[in-house]
Amino acid sequence: MRAAFYEKLGPAREVLQVGDMPDPLPLAGEVRVKIAASGVNPSDVKMRAGTGSAANQYPRTIPHSDGAGVIDQVGAGVPPARIGQRVWVWNARWNRAFGTAAQFVTLPAEQAVPLPDNIDFAAGACFGIPALTAWQGVETDGGVAAGDWVLVNGGAGAVGHYAVQMAALKGARVITTVSSAAKAAHARQAGAEIVIDRKKEDIVQRIRSVTGGKGVARAIEVDFSGNMAWLPQVMADYGLVAIYGSSKPEATVPFGPSILANIGYRFFIVYNQPPALRVRAIAALDGMLRNNSLKHTVAASYPLADIATAHEAVERGAVIGNVVVLP
Repeated sequence: MRAAFYEKLGPAREVLQVGDMPDPLPLAGEVRVKIAASGVNPSDVKMRAGTGSAANQYPRTIPHSDGAGVIDQVGAGVPPARIGQRVWVWNARWNRAFGTAAQFVTLPAEQAVPLPDNIDFAAGACFGIPALTAWQGVETDGGVAAGDWVLVNGGAGAVGHYAVQMAALKGARVITTVSSAAKAAHARQAGAEIVIDRKKEDIVQRIRSVTGGKGVARAIEVDFSGNMAWLPQVMADYGLVAIYGSSKPEATVPFGPSILANIGYRFFIVYNQPPALRVRAIAALDGMLRNNSLKHTVAASYPLADIATAHEAVERGAVIGNVVVLP
């Protein structure tokens, strides 16, 4: 099979290679998926660059955890009826050497989830990490309720775009921050009621104003270290900050403002979702897919030979939406 891989960490153009590798065969309990599209997430880029939380523990790595395609082989113990099934996959690369940036990937059968016929492969390839993260941000610790003010920082990003939609579907009133007019339009289209340009507006003043001074019941946070200086000022009493990302490995949490406002901080990483929570998440996402409840944005597609360009596009934040590679 043709696959993209790296054998050392570093810049995309210096370490990513494309070549032939043996076709993988599914082990007991596994399926083999013929990949139609492979999603490129910021975490994939960070792992390849060596700036992510995961170590480079393999001599050769095929990147990307997300993807979509068709099951073409099954291992022992997996029903043969699954052959020919359209699927989206999650965690293909997590604690495994070989991800979805290849013509085939093998992985445990439960990590290949049926993809409804109404969803194309490119959208399915962008679903795993962004949608599972957004769902947990919205639903963790009791979830948001109808009428809640919810802040989604980075509402035009892959996770943020889904989080805005999922919170709005539950009847929440969504505030989001963006960095350009184009991103503002993208966030509004997803269902954000209030869109704040963080480069031009006073975020704290605007949020306090639109919420009548009460603040938000929940913040879904993409950059904990970058936004921590002002977050406590916009949280409602007993509000929750659901944290899935940070631009720096450490952040200072102001004790006084946090304790006086009874603020909760929930850190989570979607790669490590407990099994019971993962089952709930996948069931919920399956329902949203089948009902066409979500908007998907594939901003750019690249052939496998141009995987370095795809990684660079994600690193630069050069596109609004998801980036996919087509093996």
